Amino acid sequence: MEITTTELGLAARVQGLSKTYGAGETGVRALDDVTVGIRRGEFTAIMGPSGSGKSTLMHIMAGLDAPTSGRAWIGDTEITGLSDLELTILRRRRVGFVFQAFNLVPTLDALGNILLPFDLDGRTPSALERARIDGLIDSLGLRPRLRHRPHELSGGQQQRVAIARALATAPDLVFADEPTGNLDSRSGREVLALLAAASRQHGQSIAMVTHDPVAASHADRVLFLGDGRVVADKPRQSAEQVSAFMLAAEVAA
Repeated sequence: MEITTTELGLAARVQGLSKTYGAGETGVRALDDVTVGIRRGEFTAIMGPSGSGKSTLMHIMAGLDAPTSGRAWIGDTEITGLSDLELTILRRRRVGFVFQAFNLVPTLDALGNILLPFDLDGRTPSALERARIDGLIDSLGLRPRLRHRPHELSGGQQQRVAIARALATAPDLVFADEPTGNLDSRSGREVLALLAAASRQHGQSIAMVTHDPVAASHADRVLFLGDGRVVADKPRQSAEQVSAFMLAAEVAA
């Protein structure tokens, strides 16, 4: 009898995860026997230098890429070995994504983009979901912008629409990939505060890949990757602590 991911208090986890791109001597080992979990209701930052495996880890955890070996779960569903269709449905219903490039549909207005996960699932939100989405729209300050298309919104507003879309279905897990990468520092701070509030107030589990120590300082927990392994797992850090650790890791390398 296996202990379930839920019993461990996790929203997602991977066990003995390895990923190699290419074969033979030219092969690149992006992940090397990683075992880690994303805790429920916690905002986790995943940090590391370029090539450390952080994006690969996120893509495998989200079911966007398959591992070479090892296992991955979202909630209590083991996703390794699921078909493409099963993965697509699972992601649509249980995972939210916030990308650096916003990834909004240009022909849809803000509300259309927020409701997109329901349209893709061929259903309309229930009354309870609608109330939740209305709360999200207000807390993100998007009420006056709902009829605007992405090109009529600032970068910060577009990212807030993307956050509302990611949270609309109350997913088990939200993955944020460099969510402040295209924003000015003030908009970036606002977006990070909103993600932190989503995990604190709504119990959302958030995993954010970033190389920015300031962004990582908003998280409850910081995982550091290096050469495809988890090299440190630390509780909330200041930006200065994160920078110092990254610098020391680079010097040691």
